[in-house]
Amino acid sequence: MSIFAYDFMQRALIAAALIGLIAPLIGIFLVQRRLALLGDGMGHVALTGVGLAFLTGLAPVPTALVVAALGALILELVRARSRTAGDLALALVFYGGIAGGVLLTSLASGKASSALNQYLFGSLSTVATEDVLWLLAAGVVVLLILGFFGREMFAMTLDPDVAHVQGIRTTRLGILLTVLAAVTVVIGMRTVGLLLVSAIMIVPVAAAQQLAGSFRATAIGAVIVGLACSLAGLTTSFTLDVPPGPTIVLLALAAFVIAALIAIPLRRRRQRHPHPVDESDHSHHGHGSENDRPSRHAHE
Repeated sequence: MSIFAYDFMQRALIAAALIGLIAPLIGIFLVQRRLALLGDGMGHVALTGVGLAFLTGLAPVPTALVVAALGALILELVRARSRTAGDLALALVFYGGIAGGVLLTSLASGKASSALNQYLFGSLSTVATEDVLWLLAAGVVVLLILGFFGREMFAMTLDPDVAHVQGIRTTRLGILLTVLAAVTVVIGMRTVGLLLVSAIMIVPVAAAQQLAGSFRATAIGAVIVGLACSLAGLTTSFTLDVPPGPTIVLLALAAFVIAALIAIPLRRRRQRHPHPVDESDHSHHGHGSENDRPSRHAHE
């Protein structure tokens, strides 16, 4: 029987497609800003939101969205004041988030503790229609914000100082990016799990960087890898009856290894055959004198 015949798999596939599309688009900005571990911190904060939902009887997804967004806001405000304080705040988020989530869950009913694993590592059968609607709404908001502020975010990640001089409000954009990362973590917690969702934000970007030569190409490649690994991982999870989160992440890591192996001969070929612009530059100067070499090296 086809996996599409099951209602829970239809919902899970929609959720997986959302995370495969959105997570790499956020992750590419985090990688450029050297904030690859930020997703882990947001996942721990979202875990506190899940524990709070279990304790109060609220819906887990919207509660985790609110708590994670608030945590992201506080974290980025601290980072804006001091880089050292920001790193310390991120560490505190790591420890406090998961401790708060486990404690709040233990204070809830006995069933909550067993349900916590579904949020930590993902689950196929527990994605409800209400969850899918929340995830769709959050995904649309993330894509709209990226559509409006994508260029400014790119400038900020490329060089924050230059972006600030150009009139771009880098602090506000930094807060917005961190909040988007938190929302993305919550989008992926139902299929990938809070402890592994940040890998889908980072690993597809790392894989695409091995072969892509520009920011746009990296973004497109990362989305392709993210979508393919999310959907393939979900299908494999259903077939083998294993948790979807680890399966999706391992497929993404395999894609990274393959891309890195393909990139090795390509880099060697580029070293043997320099770019045509460099060769024309060299011939334009007439000969390869010692005076020409430093400027040519700097251009490369």
